[in-house]
Amino acid sequence: MIQSCEPLIPLDTRSALPKLFDAGDIALLMKALRLSAERHKDQRRKDKQASPYINHPIQVAEMLWRIGGVNDMVALIAALLHDTLEDTETTAAELESFFGLEISTVVQEVSDDSSLPSPERKRLQIEHAPHISKRAQQVKLADKICNIYDITHQAPPRGWSVERKQAYLDWSDAVVAGLRGCNSQMESYYDELVARGRQILLQGDLG
Repeated sequence: MIQSCEPLIPLDTRSALPKLFDAGDIALLMKALRLSAERHKDQRRKDKQASPYINHPIQVAEMLWRIGGVNDMVALIAALLHDTLEDTETTAAELESFFGLEISTVVQEVSDDSSLPSPERKRLQIEHAPHISKRAQQVKLADKICNIYDITHQAPPRGWSVERKQAYLDWSDAVVAGLRGCNSQMESYYDELVARGRQILLQGDLG
């Protein structure tokens, strides 16, 4: 079962999809979901249950839609694909051929250079955050929200100490500082989530 970043809220199905989406938009969204599932099929998250990795990009897309109110199909598709360049053998050229330059560019903007050491990748995320496109900023913010929810509420990574989790929140705050202004709803949600998460970590480890 796909876990949400929050309990699922019933939608009014009469108004769930804006009329601006046509059959081509939905077809491209389904194509992105299929590609993401195929490329991440052998990957697992770091929680004790080793959840299927595909849960995460779906959560990020849902966060954009449900909390951020984002109905920009480019951003939603980029969310589904946001880890394909970084964590699979997918190339930017493939994404461009399948989904077009706009979507490929957003995915590239939110992808780390995997050849760099982790501290450098983290530093560059902080440095680049204010300068990427609004769409990329929204995807990046939704990604951080879902990661923090997992770390502090839902599915903590195996073997992470409280100190490591707190360090992740500190680093995430530094990245998100550069994303401010991209989506007020998600920024407020992020702030509330981090505050709750820090309180949980103060009270003791989730395991």
